[in-house]
Amino acid sequence: MAGVSLVLKLLCFLCLVFVAPWTASAALVQQKFIIGTQTVTRVCNTQTIVTVNGQYPGPTITVHEGDNLIIEVDNNCPYNITLHWHGVKQFQSGWADGPAYVTQCPIIPGNKYTYNFTITGQEGTLWWHAHITYLRATVHGALIVLPRIGNEYPFPKPEAEFPLIIGEWWNANVEDVLADAVRRGAVPNDSNAYTINSQPGDFYPCSANDTSKILVEAGKSYLLRIVNCAMVISYFFKIAQHTMTVVAVDSVYTKPYTTDVLVVYPGNTIDVLITADQKSGLYYIAIRAYSSEPSGTGFLNTTTTAILQYTDSSNSLVPVLPSLPAFNDTALPFNFKASLRTLKPLVPQTVDEEMFITEGVGVVSCPNNSCAGFNGGRVVGSFNNISFVRPDIALLQAYFYGINGVFTRDFPGNPPLAFDYTGNVSKSLWQPQLATKVKVLQFNSTVQIVFQNTAIVNIEEHPIHLHGHNFYLVGQGFGNYNPQTDPATFNLVDPVMLNTFGVPTGGWAAIRFTANNPGVWLMHCHFESHSEFGFDMVFLTLDGPGCSVKVPPPPADLPKC
Repeated sequence: MAGVSLVLKLLCFLCLVFVAPWTASAALVQQKFIIGTQTVTRVCNTQTIVTVNGQYPGPTITVHEGDNLIIEVDNNCPYNITLHWHGVKQFQSGWADGPAYVTQCPIIPGNKYTYNFTITGQEGTLWWHAHITYLRATVHGALIVLPRIGNEYPFPKPEAEFPLIIGEWWNANVEDVLADAVRRGAVPNDSNAYTINSQPGDFYPCSANDTSKILVEAGKSYLLRIVNCAMVISYFFKIAQHTMTVVAVDSVYTKPYTTDVLVVYPGNTIDVLITADQKSGLYYIAIRAYSSEPSGTGFLNTTTTAILQYTDSSNSLVPVLPSLPAFNDTALPFNFKASLRTLKPLVPQTVDEEMFITEGVGVVSCPNNSCAGFNGGRVVGSFNNISFVRPDIALLQAYFYGINGVFTRDFPGNPPLAFDYTGNVSKSLWQPQLATKVKVLQFNSTVQIVFQNTAIVNIEEHPIHLHGHNFYLVGQGFGNYNPQTDPATFNLVDPVMLNTFGVPTGGWAAIRFTANNPGVWLMHCHFESHSEFGFDMVFLTLDGPGCSVKVPPPPADLPKC
């Protein structure tokens, strides 16, 4: 049967290649990415980092909806690399999604791979980043999708647009940071600075002269495209004495929502309109970490800044600093998410597949308690008590060619044991099973997942990212999910649509989506260290009935393991 299926896929691919019409308004966008190393100085410290085309952050790619992107990647750095096009749904192009050992094997040093995909039905701000080990720290950039030529924004056209790329900086080689954490079995060391457009801002040493600036003219409006590329930090974001109107999140337009503070999880993009309606001067754009851990540790508690400067103001003025929320203000992220509404929602009203997934950080034992994690063990992450083990061959390749023994299709739809998820969890429940399991979804099935945060080891808000799909955040709450009463609180009319969201600390969140994209799709915590430690799972969406809804054959230059 596997051979018959493969022949059908090849015939469908030929049909699509020779029959599919070309859309006149679409364009072919070709770029070459050279992965290399560069010496960079930040926070009085000089490091050799991995970059794309010598840029940090990497190049901003600007395209129109419907455009076909061809990105040739030459790996001239000393590490294996893959690139993920975060938020791109990758219809009929799952081989370009990028997570290592899920949709492709890595591009080894000295080799090339061409990512070929089309932006279909998406507008707004997306981004791209390395999707292997800790290289995302410096290998990332914005992917801006403008409306198809001839179409307009669903809001007044701004005077100008500015990408704001939020990141982290280590006074060390980030691969060494991760390797040390793996050796010890503990989370990696905290970063030494947060950055906006690669600069830490005025409150870090040796940085004031390089603080990023945005110039605005009084009375005019501007679009800020905010991308959180950070490895393990969610942020509060404010602009002194200015309000912001959210118009899109994760490349989905929202009903306008005006606020003076944003919550941006790792992986999130938020588009906001601002009006330069204050007196002439300099105003700090400021971020600080949002950390939901009760201990208040495990993050850098500093303020990072850029500057919003009116064109008729003097550089000698002292910028105004906004008042930022407390680092552990867990109510603010909850209310922020609840306030967002999708502009043109199509929420699934019925559900074919229901899942209840516990998620969080656990620990596995080490010989003689020799690791540096909790109780001398090794830190791991898990969904439904399964900590994902990366295979030696890409899962999509194993699925497409029918290679047995790479994964099993029995990821559980419910946790193996019911307990007080947010209470005092017994240490006997701290250790998950290590396995490579996938959850099979029928094509075009509607899926509802309730994520339950757990108090195993510690309790914190985890940003969860789903590849290949957007989803509606239909509900959330604190405490343990109650299947009898909590569904009555769901918003099935106009909930926000996302690709990355935070499960409330000590709480739950419910999402819905339609599995209309055949292929193998990773879902993981976007705290990179948690993902590296197994906080991942994979959906396998089966082929649909027609040629246009089947996984096509891999490109000829797909990297080999």
